[in-house]
Amino acid sequence: MIFDIKTAKETASQLLQINAIKLQPQDPFTWASGWKSPIYCDNRICLSFPEVRNDIKNKFAAAIRKQYPNAEVIAGVATGAIGIGMLVADALGLPFIYIRPEAKKHGRQNQIEGIIPTNKNVVVIEDLISTGKSSLLAVEALKKCNANMLGMVAIFSYGFQVAADNFTAAEVTLHTLSNYENLIVLAQEANYVTAKQAETLQNWRTNPAEWGK
Repeated sequence: MIFDIKTAKETASQLLQINAIKLQPQDPFTWASGWKSPIYCDNRICLSFPEVRNDIKNKFAAAIRKQYPNAEVIAGVATGAIGIGMLVADALGLPFIYIRPEAKKHGRQNQIEGIIPTNKNVVVIEDLISTGKSSLLAVEALKKCNANMLGMVAIFSYGFQVAADNFTAAEVTLHTLSNYENLIVLAQEANYVTAKQAETLQNWRTNPAEWGK
């Protein structure tokens, strides 16, 4: 779920303006999964724009103070959320760690980098939610360390039903600054896309695995 409509629209507008989100219904992208997609989102681009990254940092910090006042540790999911996660942890004056998709094969073979938060209240930060599977792997790593998972916050979500199902099954609460639904409304209002293109974008989300075949 989004934190609030105002934040969702502001964040979507920023992501479009800096081309962190690109909409190409007429020339779809191909994801690593093989899915054809009329949208591509790379929120790491935010780090190259001080005004945008600071605004996102401040939005996250304010939301965490309100939603999770007992947070003791901020965790970023590697690699996309390391940068913004560090900024948020600094703004809140809290320790920061990050979680790899899997343990390293060499050295200390860490999956979690930083002081392992045993019995600590942790909020996880992500840059993007698609199916949620990689994000929830980070949660599993934390749970194995007996961390107390308060919830996850992300910059943007595609809003797939499979993601909602995955988070429900894992009993993890997810909040996002913005999402696909608000993005498409804003994109049409601001003339980033036509009404016909907006319809194409809406159709994609209903069955992304088969769209474009």
